[in-house]
Formats: sequence, structure tokens, C-alpha cells
Amino acid sequence: MKAVFIDRDGVINRDPGGWTKYNYVTRWSEFQFIPGATEAISKLNRNGFEIIVISNQAGVNKGYFSREELKTVTKRMLEEINKNGGRIEEVYYCIHRDEDNCDCRKPKTGLLEKAAAKFGIELDKTYFIGDSEVDVVAGRRAGCKTIFVLSGKTSLGEMEKWREKPDYIFNDLMGAVDWMLKKEKRRSVRASRRGK
Repeated sequence: MKAVFIDRDGVINRDPGGWTKYNYVTRWSEFQFIPGATEAISKLNRNGFEIIVISNQAGVNKGYFSREELKTVTKRMLEEINKNGGRIEEVYYCIHRDEDNCDCRKPKTGLLEKAAAKFGIELDKTYFIGDSEVDVVAGRRAGCKTIFVLSGKTSLGEMEKWREKPDYIFNDLMGAVDWMLKKEKRRSVRASRRGK
């Protein structure tokens, strides 16, 4: 299975930090798709990629919103993506806080490993696209290639200070997807030439 791991806030939708009450998307009215994100998802699907969302949502355990409210936001997000010709295979959330010391909160790799086991994903052949240091660290620890996008909460200047750097940097999900698909096309052309 060809898969891509994608963080949610700051990659698919506008990061809620600084403009929502709790700095989390707590209801659908706070969910704003980043321009081009739904199109990028459908492009990946059309080219044979399955998409898996991996997102920390500690606002649930902090009491800012309920599991049901998170489920409603997810349902509406998936419906909108479907309407635009895309599909997300699975959405994995960690609802724990740092102090809960779980295995699933990024930068830990529990959710990536769970998805890999369920879908037979080869992590070393998979990209993780995110907008934060925890995404890059989780992706690297799991053995994925990492892509950092500038559409979220972290600037290029802040990223330069990270100990672990992403493999690739793009402005947004669409930029990352266009590059991935071009690279994939070049690889398949080379493979077909070798086969002749």
C-alpha cells in the first residue's frame, strides 16, 4: 500500500493557535481548510496513495472539547474532502497530554506504528507531512521521510533552530504533493527504461 501520513492542524486546516479560544479546533465553525489542501488530497488519491492523518488533540483530555465534538469535526472534514473528490483512509488522534506519558502522542511513534501494522505500510518508503517539530521527530523516529510545510504554526526561522531537521520543506500541502508526484513519475520512467 502506498501511503502518506499527514498531520491535521496547519497542514489540512488553518492552525487554531492564537485565534481560537483554547488554541484548538473545538467545533466545526473553527475548522478552516487551507487553500489547495482538499485538492492536494484528491491528487494523491488519484495517483494511488492512501492518506492517513496522525494528529495530537490533547484538548480532549484538557477538557476543552469532548470526544464527541472531535468526532463531529472529523466527520465533517471527511465529508468535505469526499465532496472534493478526495478520501482519507484513516484518522488517528492522540487525545492525551504530555504528562499522561502515552505511547501515541507525537513525537512518539505509536500511532504511526499502529497504522503501519494495520495497513502493511513500509515506513521507510513513506512520507510524513507536518508543520511542527514533533511531526518531524515522530516521522524520523519511525523511519519515514519527513516533509515540513510552512502553512502551519512554525516559521522557517524557528525550524532552523531544531535539532532534527526535515528532509524536505514546502510552502503547503499542495507544494509537497506536486513535488512527490513529479518524483514518483521520474522514478516510474526510470524503472520502465530499465525494464526495456
